[in-house]
Amino acid sequence: MTGTRAPQETVSATPEPSARPRGLAWLYVIGGLIGLASSFALMLEKLEKLVNPDYVPSCSINPIVSCGSVMDSAQAALLGFPNPLIGLMAFPVVITAGAAMLAGYAAPRWFWLGLQLGTTLAVVFIHWLVVQSLYSIGALCPYCMIVWVVTIPIFWYTTLHNLKAGHFGGGRSIGVALGRFHSVVLVVWYLVIVVLILQRFWDYWTSL
Repeated sequence: MTGTRAPQETVSATPEPSARPRGLAWLYVIGGLIGLASSFALMLEKLEKLVNPDYVPSCSINPIVSCGSVMDSAQAALLGFPNPLIGLMAFPVVITAGAAMLAGYAAPRWFWLGLQLGTTLAVVFIHWLVVQSLYSIGALCPYCMIVWVVTIPIFWYTTLHNLKAGHFGGGRSIGVALGRFHSVVLVVWYLVIVVLILQRFWDYWTSL
């Protein structure tokens, strides 16, 4: 008697698109490269200043846009070493994650939660630097601001992806709802920072 075999389930070798979002992967690669280049440039300026205390960094343009003033502050070495070293260590991780996803890697949940933790710490740190730059140091570092610009969308779109993918154990509907206005949120986010900069240094801008 010949037995009948139950039909075998077809297992797809191709990961679900949500497991490897190409748009976010490109953001990691491009944003990470920009952030890495800015961190590297700022580190070079810091080294020049350490060698020659009288050195005027190329990114010191006027009394307000002056990375020299920022570099000389205590906030520029929050953990006991120059802040750009954090970028030199962190952005290669972001770039590698993006490149891996573009190559077909379907990142597991723990990987995404790790990226969420890292990007959350990064966005909190840069907003602390925004506040310190505006209301304590009283100067803006161009290379630092480039890092601000790329870190915000990296955090934002990582969070949206994790919400929509259910990596937080829920929140899919919130992720979908926020996703409809993803660019609006980002633009408003940037505008708030721009307005704070304009308001803080309004006397200087109007004197030019």
